[in-house]
Amino acid sequence: MIVAIVFLIYTFGGPNMPGILAWKGASFGAVAYHQWLSSEGVFGIALGVSTSFVFLFVLFGALLDKAGAGNYFIKVAFSLLGHYRGGPAKAAVVASAMTGLISGSSIANVVTTGTFTIPMMKRVGFSPEKAGAVEVASSVNGQIMPPVMGAAAFLMVEYVGISYFEVVKHAFIPALISYIALVYIVHLEAMKADMQGLPRRGEPTPLLKFLTMTAFGIALVCGLSFAVYYGLGWIKPAAGDAAGFVIAALLAVVYLGLIRFCARYPELELDDPNSPVVELPEVGPTVKSGLHYILPVIVLIWCLMVERLSPGLSAFWATAFMIFIMITQRPLFAMFRSLGNAGVYLKQGWDELIDGLIAGARNMIGIGIATATAGIIVGAVSQTGVGLVLAELVEILSLGNIMLMLLLTAILSLILGMGLPTTANYIVVSSLLAPVIVQLGQDSGLIVPLIAVHLFVFYFGIMADVTPPVGLASFAAAAVSGGDPIKTGFVAFFYSLRTAALPFLFIFNTDLLLIDVSLVEGIIVFIVATAAMLIFAAATQGYFLARNRAYETVLLLLIAFTLFRPGFWMDMISPPSIETAPNQIVQVADAMEPGQQLRLRIDGEDAVGEPRSFVALLELGEGETGEDRLFNAGLELLIDGEDVEVDNAGFDSPAQAAGLDFGQKIVIVFAPVEQPAKQLMYIPALLVLGLIIMMQRGRRKKEPSLAAA
Repeated sequence: MIVAIVFLIYTFGGPNMPGILAWKGASFGAVAYHQWLSSEGVFGIALGVSTSFVFLFVLFGALLDKAGAGNYFIKVAFSLLGHYRGGPAKAAVVASAMTGLISGSSIANVVTTGTFTIPMMKRVGFSPEKAGAVEVASSVNGQIMPPVMGAAAFLMVEYVGISYFEVVKHAFIPALISYIALVYIVHLEAMKADMQGLPRRGEPTPLLKFLTMTAFGIALVCGLSFAVYYGLGWIKPAAGDAAGFVIAALLAVVYLGLIRFCARYPELELDDPNSPVVELPEVGPTVKSGLHYILPVIVLIWCLMVERLSPGLSAFWATAFMIFIMITQRPLFAMFRSLGNAGVYLKQGWDELIDGLIAGARNMIGIGIATATAGIIVGAVSQTGVGLVLAELVEILSLGNIMLMLLLTAILSLILGMGLPTTANYIVVSSLLAPVIVQLGQDSGLIVPLIAVHLFVFYFGIMADVTPPVGLASFAAAAVSGGDPIKTGFVAFFYSLRTAALPFLFIFNTDLLLIDVSLVEGIIVFIVATAAMLIFAAATQGYFLARNRAYETVLLLLIAFTLFRPGFWMDMISPPSIETAPNQIVQVADAMEPGQQLRLRIDGEDAVGEPRSFVALLELGEGETGEDRLFNAGLELLIDGEDVEVDNAGFDSPAQAAGLDFGQKIVIVFAPVEQPAKQLMYIPALLVLGLIIMMQRGRRKKEPSLAAA
């Protein structure tokens, strides 16, 4: 609100502003019209998306929680992981991940799961600040966990112009890697402090142990998306227009079967988190007591991934099914348990439904206010033109360096996040700087996909909920843990360094976002990136198999960087292209294959006539010769000796898409050359990692306390 007031003051007081911030100002009537009656103010895209998309997902999450799914997810996580070292903290991460599947709010995640997880973490040895920080770090990541991401993800659909399914696909691997790394960070903290797990009632079977170790709950729930897509995807083409009725019938049968199965096990009770006795629930009965809660999530995933419905319509059908479950689950449980008094249980289900509707409406108030306030800021930016000034200022400070530009964008996101919620922060920063980053990347020869830039801004908008001095999620966690909120924020920020590193990595390595990669390549990317992130976490925590020495930390960081971006080193050893004269463009195109991308350094003018130099990626068309391929790509050239100019770029052609236009000069043609596979750089990185493992194992044997741990 304060930030919005500042922007309104700037709108009215434009003539009195200093230097480049000065503008002519606006009358009260002009501001009122722009902010309230146009589509660029309060009632703009942000508020429109929050009412049409976001509210339905918030309502779905609230109903699922009131039905008992929130408590079920928490109990399952604790029963599976609570007995390990730092088990309650690991369970907190998994519970927050599962809650993040149905909630898009970091603060809601903190107060939902943190009420139970923070006291248990404190009991096994975590300080109040560390317990709160673990919960904050895991809850904040709930906003990047598909399928129900933060509200800003729905805005991405509008701003980037892609489907929500595509957003989920691009965000999946970074979110999963981030959670796995946090589980590992918690494990390292437990190892450093020699913590023990909580007692459990019974020893699980070897099968359950195996599933626990390999799946961790997160992979099981996230893998549900792929199970629905590939396991049930055949129904739609097989049943055609009747697929909806077939799915409804199957759901009803499966729902009744699961209710009957779950009724054999006692209902999960809500624990008092401050009770002195802490005992883990049994794994089998806990997992089996609420399997029907997964069905609404399956409906949501089906609508999003198979039917490819809009996010709003998908949430509508999932919420409708959730309402049906809330009304019927109590009477059905009573019937299968032979409890009688079905009317009493029907009324209980109805009361829970009303409570869920009220909770959903209340949860939406904050988001609605935030998006409306963001609309005021966006309206002020569009009316005053300050966006162009700020973007130009950041561009000047970056000195044309894409890395410095990204750092400044991250800092701006964190600063704005002190006064803006995540969604509003994303709206402001993405509208100001996303186009500038894409253009600056193109100018320096790096083609950055627009979705990568928006996810970059989104990640640092989320970080604002952690970063002191105004990390709202940290304050919420400190209220539960009794710790110092500022110290909690600093520890949580330190734990969240993995989340801060990921956006820089997927800007330079878009494979992490599954852009133009096959299924096999995607699996390899996931495995390598997960290993790299775990090594990065070990470096930042100062502990791997033993406490790191300074040089080991540096080496671990270099190994992680190499695994994430092996092409950086390979390009230094063997450049992927050589610079040739512009008049050699036809010969270079002739040596390439149709469909390959030809890199060109272009000198020209931007939209306002200012000189601009950038790198264009031209996709060659079909043809027998280089001249044919250039012509079929929509590019016509005027060659005069060594000078080459663009004579024409065909409408809606690859040449136009590459940014080529009449009158531009081609100054350099980059001829591609054979380059060894960049994955070869993994070999020296893994050899160095092996050396570090040997050294740390040697130290562990010499120190009995470490060996025992």
